[in-house]
Parts: sequence; structure tokens; C-alpha cells
Amino acid sequence: MWMEIDLQSEVPIYTQLVDQLIEGIASEQLKPGDPLPSVRSLAADLGINLHTVNKAYQILKQDGFLQVHRKQGVVVQPGGMPGTDAAFRAKLARGIRSLAAEAAVRGMSEAEFAEQSAAVYRQLTTKGEDAK
Repeated sequence: MWMEIDLQSEVPIYTQLVDQLIEGIASEQLKPGDPLPSVRSLAADLGINLHTVNKAYQILKQDGFLQVHRKQGVVVQPGGMPGTDAAFRAKLARGIRSLAAEAAVRGMSEAEFAEQSAAVYRQLTTKGEDAK
């Protein structure tokens, strides 16, 4: 699988897994209905504890990105992705707030911050095409 874990990062490993799987869905590297490796298999491939993978899968299941079946295994949600409800918008605002504060402290203009944000969004949603 195309995921890379940074064992030296301050970001918890399960959060890295969650983020990378969501990026895979956003960039369409993972499509609805695609199977994912079992918890044991992915843990072995990445050299991490299986409980860490299980936690990431459970978060993604809870948030509506994955389905977990006893017989079929773990698959990317085939019935459509979760929408942008109030809870997601609040989570988004919290994440952007801390990044905007750091950008401002570092001297980045609002326009530069908005363009950087838009470029990252385009990069994820244009299937690897050059973001303009």
C-alpha cells in the first residue's frame, strides 16, 4: 500500500493513517467499494501495532468513510461519503484557525494563505494533475 508512517513525528500514528486514507479517497487513489488490507496485514506491512490500525479503521468507520464487514473485510464506503455537516465545519474551522494564526505570526498575508490552501485542495482533488 502507498502509505508512509513517520515514527519520529509528533502526530500519532493512528492519526497519520486516518489522514492518509482520507487523502487517498479525496485523490481517488481509493474509490468507493475498494477493499483495504486487513488490520493484521496493514499492521505487518507498516511494522506497527495492530491496535493502532484498528483504531484508525474504527475512527474512519465511525466518521462514515469505511465499512467493516466480518466476511468482506474493510472497504471504502460504497454508499457515498459523509457530507459537510455542522460538526465537520466546526472541526475545519478549528484546524484552519491554528494554521492561520501561525501563518500570520510568520508574516504570511491573507491572500498567500488563501492561495496555499486552495493549491493544496486542488492538488488533492485534481487526481495528481498540476494545480494552477
